Amino acid sequence: MDNPEVERIRKVYQEYREARRQVLWRQENPGNAAIYRERQKAAYEMLGQAGFLPLQGKKILEVGCGSGKVLADLLEWGANPSDLYGVDLLVDRIEEARVSYPQMHFECVNAENLPYPDEMFDLVLFFTVFSSILDAQMRQNVAREAIRVLKRGGAILWYDFRYNNPTNPHVRGVKREDIEGLFPGFILTLRTVTLLPPLARRFGKATPFLYPVLRKISFLRTHNIGLLVKK
Repeated sequence: MDNPEVERIRKVYQEYREARRQVLWRQENPGNAAIYRERQKAAYEMLGQAGFLPLQGKKILEVGCGSGKVLADLLEWGANPSDLYGVDLLVDRIEEARVSYPQMHFECVNAENLPYPDEMFDLVLFFTVFSSILDAQMRQNVAREAIRVLKRGGAILWYDFRYNNPTNPHVRGVKREDIEGLFPGFILTLRTVTLLPPLARRFGKATPFLYPVLRKISFLRTHNIGLLVKK
């Protein structure tokens, strides 16, 4: 039987799928599009500088894959669909991912017990996962499993909140020292990105001018993006 934290996370993410919340992140909003482009640019630069590009031939796992969009974006960087794997707690998200990307591999599992052998993957992705896990032991368990299935010399691509969200009690920011504690001994490269989303979404046609200016203000950048290389 799943623990209470798993059930809490499932319930929260089911609520996130309500139409009102989905509208907030539509790419038609220029602010959301700017957030996405900034994140992709940073991830591409980090992977390239660490020698992981192109992604052809590399096996990649995303924990908390949702409907598979983040994984699918990796195809543009040379990944083969048959090398892409995703796991998520929500059955409907996994079913949606399987329909949308039938050549990829998706499983509905708890990431505390991944159904993969040791050192199978070259990359493991965590995009806004650990901030949604409020239980410290579950965080440690998920990190331990990621370390187990990651090859030596492989890396974790990280994107998550660095601040608590005052309007969402189900999110807890993850600081640099928290990341280092979860993945001890990894070589960590970290930078701050993502202009405060409620602000960025309000710019409309002025987004191309306002986003790059305001993102220079460090405390307005709400997320960390990072690469953690396993020794």
